[in-house]
Amino acid sequence: MEAVVLESDLLRTFVAVHDTGSFTRAAGIVGRTQSAVSLQIKRLEELIGHSLFERGPRGVRLTQSGRELLENARRVVSLLDETAGAFRTPALQGRVRIGLPEEYGHAVLGQALSKFARLHPSVDITARYGRSDGNMAGIDRGDLDLAVVFDWQDRSDAEVLMIDPTVWTTSDAYGMHKRTPLPIALYTNSGWCTDFALKSLEKRNAPYRVVYTSDTSGGLKLAVSSGLAITPLSRSNIPVGCRELTADEGFSQIDASRVVLKRNPRLANAAVEGMAEALQKSFEQFA
Repeated sequence: MEAVVLESDLLRTFVAVHDTGSFTRAAGIVGRTQSAVSLQIKRLEELIGHSLFERGPRGVRLTQSGRELLENARRVVSLLDETAGAFRTPALQGRVRIGLPEEYGHAVLGQALSKFARLHPSVDITARYGRSDGNMAGIDRGDLDLAVVFDWQDRSDAEVLMIDPTVWTTSDAYGMHKRTPLPIALYTNSGWCTDFALKSLEKRNAPYRVVYTSDTSGGLKLAVSSGLAITPLSRSNIPVGCRELTADEGFSQIDASRVVLKRNPRLANAAVEGMAEALQKSFEQFA
């Protein structure tokens, strides 16, 4: 059997298309035209022998073959980036304490932290998952150097990383949005859910019942993935096998999260600035 040789540029473009959900946005990341990106994906599909993406009105989604390729493609691209970075990036030393929200822990921040740690093994990294109010308090007390938080107060001293719409999501496999009343999953004792999520349903006179509550977004993702309910999630946080419910289906965007990077100006150093840059880059895929 003839060996299949996969070019790293094709894998890099494949990862960019998945992360952005768009051939157009991926073109900006890899520095090519949209038509060139389309040709690269077509070439990769020819080499693999399978279709990698499904095209739809809301962008592109991975096929089963695409999902199987993604993890290895990320590993190859990450290794190449780290190898190049090791030669051009001066090693940093020091300590970085960072507060992170659970919502972006895996898809965005996990990649940034892992890559930074391998490039700068002498930096002592302490990461703390927590709610935005707790992480902001940590910045104020001097317990944290950096914090990625949801900003509802439009703080002028925070750097905007992304604006992430909050939408109703459903499972592709179970279609719970077709049930009456709608089974929904919500955050436990959340004023936001009352003021925004539930009101978006009440505006369309949609009968609903709360069948599941959770303190974390991970719990809500479990509820929608397993077909227990539909649930509000940030668009960038929709799990594999689930999708956004659209206006054509009677659902509107609920809200939009302003995700910002907050720094402690009293504790700045080269290691902190390096980590801040890594976090900024990790969010560029959603720009």
